Amino acid sequence: MKKDILYLPVEQVVMAIVPSDGNDLWQVYLINRNKNNLETILVTSKGYNGDQKTSLLRHAIPHLEAGSLALIESISPDVFHFINEFWISFYIGAQIYDKKYIYLPSSINASHLSYIEELKLKGVLHL
Repeated sequence: MKKDILYLPVEQVVMAIVPSDGNDLWQVYLINRNKNNLETILVTSKGYNGDQKTSLLRHAIPHLEAGSLALIESISPDVFHFINEFWISFYIGAQIYDKKYIYLPSSINASHLSYIEELKLKGVLHL
């Protein structure tokens, strides 16, 4: 039963949205700062703002080593005025985890960039 599932908090797994060199698209990364490998990672992404919404995208990553990162998708600045939501679920051992990362309208912009060590780039980090 759903009530029997133990939901533990997600720690040290972060999202970053980084501007790309040479084009208008930005890149969305999942960064595993955890000491454990992540298995069977599922990511959904969508944007919405009132009656407007983007397509729901789904991504699967079979395995992500501890201390590594994965490119999830490219994102256009045309949707930065939307609420951009990324929902991830993954396993560490037999335990399932999930977390929703929400970027509010206009939070993805140059004034919110910070240095992201794993990427050696500046981007918008969501912990």
